Amino acid sequence: MTHFGIICPADTGHLNVMMPLGNELLRRGHRVTVVGFLDARPKALASGLEFQSLAEDEFPLGSNVEEFAQRGKLSGLDALKHTLQAVQKRLAVIVRDAPKTIKQAGIEALLVDQVSIEGGTIADFLNLPFITVCGALILNREPNIPPICTTWQYNPTWKGRLRNKIGFRLVEQLAKPIRKTIAQYREEWKLPLYSHPNDYYSKLAQISQQPPEFDFPRQNLPPHFHFVGHFHNPALRQSVPFPFERLTGKPLIYASMGTIQNRLLEVFQTIASACEGLDAQLAIDLGGGATPESLPKLPGNPIVVGYAPQLELLQKATLTITHAGMNTTLESLSNGVPLVAIPVANDQPGVAARIAYTGVGEVVTLKELSVAKLRSAIVKVLAQESYKQRAIALQEAIARSGGTKHAADIIEQVVLTGKPVLAQK
Repeated sequence: MTHFGIICPADTGHLNVMMPLGNELLRRGHRVTVVGFLDARPKALASGLEFQSLAEDEFPLGSNVEEFAQRGKLSGLDALKHTLQAVQKRLAVIVRDAPKTIKQAGIEALLVDQVSIEGGTIADFLNLPFITVCGALILNREPNIPPICTTWQYNPTWKGRLRNKIGFRLVEQLAKPIRKTIAQYREEWKLPLYSHPNDYYSKLAQISQQPPEFDFPRQNLPPHFHFVGHFHNPALRQSVPFPFERLTGKPLIYASMGTIQNRLLEVFQTIASACEGLDAQLAIDLGGGATPESLPKLPGNPIVVGYAPQLELLQKATLTITHAGMNTTLESLSNGVPLVAIPVANDQPGVAARIAYTGVGEVVTLKELSVAKLRSAIVKVLAQESYKQRAIALQEAIARSGGTKHAADIIEQVVLTGKPVLAQK
């Protein structure tokens, strides 16, 4: 059996991807340890995994709260800058401290979230195999694929590629401190420097919970890239109370803006106003960004809760209104529920672009957001059967992808053979 280490951000969206995978490996008899900051410890322990903390004085328990509160009030480029600055700060500490911790713990292989781009350098330094796990939107760079922070649609013409190239140059400029830190450590540790953004990822296996049917056409993914479908284990989710007795039996619209970019409270006001008078019932999940008591009385008397049992509500929902976070999007599609996306920041615009491209929903950007615009999108998705049909098609694609068990099979094969595991055609 193998002792796996997990490196991933300590926020809910990424932990909800990595914890089911770690739990599945634990179930198979492996040992699994999360290496990170204290804010990740509760979810790691609740999932049955071990935990090794880093930099407790610099990042004490609760250090994410203030950062997320600030980011939750931002959108677009400002939110992206804030995110990258936080990534740089944490990355520098992880690269500094994680190698010693991993070595002392006796970890033999690493599972690295794709956004934790320092993980591959740590693995190379320790001469450990590592597997890249894409918990968010796939980051692998291709000329025809727009930057994930944009709502740009797929356009495989020279104009589209030029647009993408300019977009990536802006992202690279913003992320320059991050790349510089990694380059400095690779040089100090006498490791070859990266020459391309895709070099950060595993040469053994790259695993994505995003099905290929929910992406733009890809041409340059490596042969060891695997689409395995949504990582899902309801047993690992904390039980959350909800007034199910208030559900009327009308079509249910579930609205969530996630657990980070959810402090834009006027968005919830707009959602409630847009749904008022529809032959449907609205349930709003504030994601911890506020309490129901802190909001003014919303139009239409929707059910409003601080946290909602998302998986249970999606089984009853007719439509999801979402910030286009990858987990909420895939969980909706796993239940055949179409969407209306209001992307806020980071990879959410890219997820929203794919919602539109695959025909599973409509997109209303924050700049365009108004009661009339949002209501029009909601009515359109509810009225036109094609959105539901496309969502069911994605539901079927996700179901046949194999999910967490397929991912664990690939990981075990990597460790057993020490060689790249090629995806089946």
